[in-house]
Amino acid sequence: MELLPIRRAILSVTDKSGLAEFAAFLSGNGVELVSTGGTKKAMTDAGLPVTAVDQVTGFPEMLGGRVKTLHPHIHAGILADKDNPEHLETLEKFSLKPFDLICVNLYDFAKAVAQKADLKAAVEQIDIGGPTMLRASAKNFHSILVVPSPVYYGEITEALKANAMQAPLALRHKMALETFKATSAYDAMIAEYLGRA
Repeated sequence: MELLPIRRAILSVTDKSGLAEFAAFLSGNGVELVSTGGTKKAMTDAGLPVTAVDQVTGFPEMLGGRVKTLHPHIHAGILADKDNPEHLETLEKFSLKPFDLICVNLYDFAKAVAQKADLKAAVEQIDIGGPTMLRASAKNFHSILVVPSPVYYGEITEALKANAMQAPLALRHKMALETFKATSAYDAMIAEYLGRA
């Protein structure tokens, strides 16, 4: 689709700069916000209505936070091709709701390395759910807008304002490219660290 209406979003970020303003813009334009842990708290503290991920999945965060978003209620909603009737039928059959925007930035692995964390502590700063959501969203950019960094909040806000809260395909394509660049750099950083550890 050329223009994607933005109605439901997941926000799960380590870097919370600009988050309250961006989330307030989305919420103020009728977008349902879903979030995890510290991101949810930051938005709730800003007075925004937010649904916890565990309310969507029906499971609590587990394994010390290692498992939060790895669930069909999240990933089916991210990976569904909205131009594919079979995908839409599957969502309906299993009572799954699609997402339209995924805003994720990753655990700060570079900070852990810079602080000379030991190997076990550094490994805990390797994000799993975040890159999974980012890559799934970037793959499915025809049906979802991925936001991999606060750097893009302004551009995305202006594009949505200009298009009645619909994301143009060209913007979704650009964000997918930037997302794969970001996840690739993240994995390369981890590989380099483990190669030296």
